[in-house]
Amino acid sequence: MLKSYFLKNKIEAGTDEAGRGCLAGPVVAAAVILPVDFKHELLNDSKQLSEKQREILRPIIEKEALAYGVAFVYQEEIDKINVLNASILAMHKSIEKLIISPEFIIVDGNRFKNYQNIPHQTIVKGDAKYLSIAAASVLAKTYRDDYMEKIDRDFPAYNWKKNKGYPTKEHRNAIRKNGITFHHRKTFRLLPEQLKLDL
Repeated sequence: MLKSYFLKNKIEAGTDEAGRGCLAGPVVAAAVILPVDFKHELLNDSKQLSEKQREILRPIIEKEALAYGVAFVYQEEIDKINVLNASILAMHKSIEKLIISPEFIIVDGNRFKNYQNIPHQTIVKGDAKYLSIAAASVLAKTYRDDYMEKIDRDFPAYNWKKNKGYPTKEHRNAIRKNGITFHHRKTFRLLPEQLKLDL
């Protein structure tokens, strides 16, 4: 059973990102402030949900959230500042988009940087523990998947509509055969035989 909040009597935003481990495309983050009494039997960590379940949940979260924000950080920026910093930047940008300013932020994972002096708590596997982080994970994942499906139309050889840019065998074989696109992250180890870059 996911918990409604980490701190009682605070306006609390949950934030999470999607796409950190991908070879192509952006990192996408979402931040969500839910009503304290929000409940939905489907809502869970987006990785535990089917694509269909995430698609059902997204409009419900968007309608019932007190506020939500979604932000993209693209591959050029990821290559400049590294994927961890890009993930944190995307989370900051998504919090910035909230129409209500949170008094406390709960973050999926174990790394975060202060955002505008608002206190925060990092929570490992937070998307499987707190409703607002789970809701943020659903938005981040569905917005990113939509984007990957859109760019797949221009680059069908990589089958991003299916693999969403993750390092699947098929995606790596397509890189071997066709080379890389501007959507690929140049600082990532795109193929196993590549020498690891010192970042």
